Amino acid sequence: MTLLTYALTRIDLLLYFTVCIVFFFYWINGSKKSNGKMPPGPKPFPIIGNLNLVDLKKPHESLMELHEKYGEIFTVHFGPKKIVVIAGYRAVKDALVNQADDFGERAQAPISSLISNEKGIVFSNGELWKVIRRFALSTLRDFGMGKKTIEDKIQEELIPLIENFKSHNEKPFDTNLITNCAVSNVICSIIFGERFEYNDSTFKKLVCILGENEKLFGSPKVMLYNFFPRISSFFGTQKQIVQNYNDLKEFVLKRIKQQRQAFDANAISGYIDAYLLKQEQESAKAETYFDDDNLVYSALDLFGAGTETTSTTLRWGMLLMMKYPEIQKKVQEEIRTNIKQGQMPTVEDRRNMPYTEAVVHEIQRFANIVPLNVSHTTPNDVYFRGYCIPKGTEVIPFLTSVLHDKTQWETPCEFNPNHFLDANGKFVKRDAFMPFSAGRRVCVGESLAKMELFLFFTGLLQAFTFYPPPGVSRENITLEPGTGFISVPLPHLVCAKLNY
Repeated sequence: MTLLTYALTRIDLLLYFTVCIVFFFYWINGSKKSNGKMPPGPKPFPIIGNLNLVDLKKPHESLMELHEKYGEIFTVHFGPKKIVVIAGYRAVKDALVNQADDFGERAQAPISSLISNEKGIVFSNGELWKVIRRFALSTLRDFGMGKKTIEDKIQEELIPLIENFKSHNEKPFDTNLITNCAVSNVICSIIFGERFEYNDSTFKKLVCILGENEKLFGSPKVMLYNFFPRISSFFGTQKQIVQNYNDLKEFVLKRIKQQRQAFDANAISGYIDAYLLKQEQESAKAETYFDDDNLVYSALDLFGAGTETTSTTLRWGMLLMMKYPEIQKKVQEEIRTNIKQGQMPTVEDRRNMPYTEAVVHEIQRFANIVPLNVSHTTPNDVYFRGYCIPKGTEVIPFLTSVLHDKTQWETPCEFNPNHFLDANGKFVKRDAFMPFSAGRRVCVGESLAKMELFLFFTGLLQAFTFYPPPGVSRENITLEPGTGFISVPLPHLVCAKLNY
């Protein structure tokens, strides 16, 4: 027995010293800067890296603190993964615009690889990405993005949205689901060639799934899965996202099947039909990127991107109008001056409504909808600002640091429409206004989102005055965001008083 105990003790000691040696080399190697060229950053601990310095519920706040300490480019260790953060307007623009090819690839996180198979628009790379993105942009334009056609669809969607708000008779209600449905219907009319009724149970389920996935994608559990996939997979962290994505995929596959059966090359009604026509045209080619997988994943990318971010920005807009009634009043005065009662707002009205345009832009800046951006990666060793970023390194072009850049905005942490107005009250563009990112990976639906935000916001404020529920003062309205991949307002209720 003594011999056995002795042997076990020796084995335990050997394992202990082996682990210590491994940790020691990890510590030394992890703190190196690739021969002095990697960007600086906090010294990592074994295994956890710099996770002791990052609040996973609000990682953008932690990265802003590190930005203050380490400057415009720094390295952070999320567990064993090295990530380079590029911060501040000048550095982010330099990377995404001036060195677009060096930072143009999309990083493949374990969770995104699990659900996308590197297909579609958002998570694909190389020639596949170029071809599918080019086709998506062309098709979106064909179906009215940035044109009168889509303006009409947004105006049509305003009518049932306003009627729904009216039905609450000034009683408190949650704007989340209904706003998501209204915005989603615009992109649905482009993808599927039709809109859905707000009480359609399947449609509501899909919109709810999109919202749930946005929260899950930015949750601490899923972040840990991305940093430690082998360990975290045992806890089933990723299972709900995969199930949700499969439900969305199943719906899109059914729609594709229906539209393929009824396909008429002379009656192309939306993105799916246009893709089916492209498949027909490419059928003689030995190789093509227009396979069924890219149809499914690109449709899902457009559906997701065209719903959650725009609707969340509108919800921030209503919340901010409750918080700042004096700003709401000025917007409504400008609406009354420029739009006749009973008339719908148009895109053309923007040029005559500088204050409203400034408020819409400031809502986007302040709300900071995608605080971390979607990660990029370096296709080769990249030399940037005196440092070498090795090939395959994940890079965060940090949008919070751009939209809250102290060198670009007078009051970066405050809601202030004057950021977009000159001394004469005219609207001014700001170079650091970058909510859609920039460069090669700029949001494919940027012009659609801009049109939706102006028309929906102006139409709602033309019809209603928003104020807090009884017992809630404007001072008690919190502007703290909830946890998620996108910056959502915390759950709240709204009262809407009809203006006519």
